[in-house]
Amino acid sequence: MMLVAEGPFLMGTARASYTPFSLDLPYDDTEQPQRRVWLDRFEIDRDEVSLGELLLWLQRQDHPIPEEMRKLIDHTRTVHAVPSETLARWPALYVTWAEASEFCLAQGKRLPTEAEWEKAARGDGGNLFPWGQSPPTPMLATFGQYHVHEIPIVAAVESGKEGRSPYGLHHMAGNVAEWVQDWFGIDYYVAMPDRNPRGPTSGRYKAVRGGSWKSAPALLRTATRGGASPDRRAVTIGFRCARSLP
Repeated sequence: MMLVAEGPFLMGTARASYTPFSLDLPYDDTEQPQRRVWLDRFEIDRDEVSLGELLLWLQRQDHPIPEEMRKLIDHTRTVHAVPSETLARWPALYVTWAEASEFCLAQGKRLPTEAEWEKAARGDGGNLFPWGQSPPTPMLATFGQYHVHEIPIVAAVESGKEGRSPYGLHHMAGNVAEWVQDWFGIDYYVAMPDRNPRGPTSGRYKAVRGGSWKSAPALLRTATRGGASPDRRAVTIGFRCARSLP
């Protein structure tokens, strides 16, 4: 786990660019207005939770392997001859929000809040991408891929050093998007508290951050927000865990 120091950071996007297709143009108005937010210190996993870690936990808890996950594993091993050792290092996917939350709690951790995720991704100064201001490239992130049978084109969770965030986290852009703790509020930034925001008290969708292996470059921006039904299983959504500190 990586330590993120207490203090303020810039959350959201201030600039409304007039340059067509500019990457610093807000993806939508849910990431505005930009706010200076204070967070207490916390720790967050350097890497996304791996498929191997999730499968081992499911086995120990006597939980069934989701059908979509089982079919993917069987298909990639038998048809594409992907070794089990390689699959084990893939990011976890086809996992619901509740399963991700339960996994983290079982490790003495929790899902990060949306604000914690964004600070860990962009640092204190508001990086456009985890690595800085330059556009994504295949050396920096896994994105913009496509497979007709939804076979994920992902990287091992411990890879991604070239595109790491200011706090040293891997794959905060691309690979898989990540569940966070908060409900997704489309106008939450207008009214959120300046210290340790926790998101709306209820909602229809849980927030998802970071973009995935299928995403266009704009969805890899550190401020871009998304949401999904908490019971959704997607080949593009995984997670990592965080932990509060005294």
